[in-house]
Amino acid sequence: MGQQAREQWGTRAGFLMAAIGSAIGLGNIWRFPYVAYDNGGGAFLIPYLIALLTAGIPLLILEYSIGHRYRSSAPLSYRRIYRPAEAIGWWQVAICFVIATYYAVIVAWAIRYSWFSIGQQWGDDPNGFFFEEFLQISDTPGMVSGFVSGVAWPLIAVWVVVLGILALGVRKGIEKANKVFIPLLVVLFVLLVAQSLTLEGASEGLNALFTPDWSAMLDGGVWIAAYGQIFFSLSIGFAIMVTYASYLKRKTDLTGTALTAGFANSSFELLAGIGVFAALGFMAHSAGTGVDEVAASGIGLAFVAFPQIISTLPFGGALFGLLFFVSLVIAGITSLISIVQVIISAVQDRTGLARVPTVLLVGGATAVASILLFPTHEGLYILDSFDHFINQYGIAMAGLVMILVFGWLVRRLPVFERHANAVSTIRLDRWWKVALGGITPILLGFMMWDSLRSELTSNYEDYPDQFLLVAGWGVAIGAIVFGIIVACFPWKRADAIARADAERLAGAEDAEVPPELDAPDRITATDTEAGDNTKEGDR
Repeated sequence: MGQQAREQWGTRAGFLMAAIGSAIGLGNIWRFPYVAYDNGGGAFLIPYLIALLTAGIPLLILEYSIGHRYRSSAPLSYRRIYRPAEAIGWWQVAICFVIATYYAVIVAWAIRYSWFSIGQQWGDDPNGFFFEEFLQISDTPGMVSGFVSGVAWPLIAVWVVVLGILALGVRKGIEKANKVFIPLLVVLFVLLVAQSLTLEGASEGLNALFTPDWSAMLDGGVWIAAYGQIFFSLSIGFAIMVTYASYLKRKTDLTGTALTAGFANSSFELLAGIGVFAALGFMAHSAGTGVDEVAASGIGLAFVAFPQIISTLPFGGALFGLLFFVSLVIAGITSLISIVQVIISAVQDRTGLARVPTVLLVGGATAVASILLFPTHEGLYILDSFDHFINQYGIAMAGLVMILVFGWLVRRLPVFERHANAVSTIRLDRWWKVALGGITPILLGFMMWDSLRSELTSNYEDYPDQFLLVAGWGVAIGAIVFGIIVACFPWKRADAIARADAERLAGAEDAEVPPELDAPDRITATDTEAGDNTKEGDR
């Protein structure tokens, strides 16, 4: 089978929209505001900004450089750097599979709530409506015992839309969708924030969020929270940006794009914080309580607290609800597209299948797993456990291992620095290698140690041991085992792909490659044959 030409983004703006769409997800809207509030308020913005500059953007540049240089999925890109590292790529593919299965159901909830908000169908008890009437959750966690049709049908619709966009390809599907979705998301959320700021009590909420607690700067936990928020909100650590960057044209400003995407993501988080806390201030004012008594994050904020706010608005409740939940839907879909694309790209590289069959096969399998597990009476418990363990011991740990292998073991950071500098207007300097080689792995390592220590002390959410062994530890460890097993299988196509790349780079396209990308950045068949393909000159 001949090697298919790799797809490309139509424009740098198209890639940037897709990267921003991946980064801006549900966590920006419902996680950042509470994390900031709970960790020093306005003072939290200082460690948050430092974390963005010393971990978030450096990691983005690393992933952009890997994807752009090797022009392939994460497993194949990592294999070309260091053959055993292919297992990290497949580990990240497994992480994306797990996240995609449950992420889609939250988007499905938001679709239903967009409709519920028009008539405020949750009544006087949004909490009871969400957990009992809508989700119909069982009293205790366990395996699937029955389906909830009101969740199942919007979930099917989400998967039809997402797989339809993916089937159209990178340029005609993902790029075009994000060029519509991201401006629409910004417009909707700006309208939401504007409406929130007009509410009585909005200033109380903003004061609660932004009043700085400078003593928090001496608390190490606040700094860890800042790095954790940056790491989880930028779509780094689970191969999305490696995959997206692999579709870039050879002459692309990597560092400038990373800075733009990073600051755009953070700007949206700040906008979300203003909108959310202005609304919470109104809720506290209406109830005659402090903001601290109504502040919440996650599912409770979106599907319990906000419906309460909508119900008490003097006017415009339906519009407010529609703006909020449609924003959740759009943010969720753009992120979900990027997550599933990681799996599709890896399988395409591994098998040589065309895009549409791969989308139907891989995307269909992901959708089936999602539909079988989550629109059920136990779905919320399974989702909560999956999310906690795959985030803590999947994304963060895979990111840590990737940095340790590429930065410490095979010492390839200088190569990626040269690659980024050769195509970018803003040159990397020593700070980039210090951030990636020192600051980021140390902080991620501490986060892992601290999380494991508390995890082994008591069961997460007091869930039963048997449930956590399957839906918690089983999922996190299973993703690692999957990565190792798949990487052990022979990959005969890798040599053919490498030879095709070498021929392409030596051909007509060679004239477009800056001189700095010559010898050190050549991809050759020899690179895929060696156990450690780090050349002496690159160490």
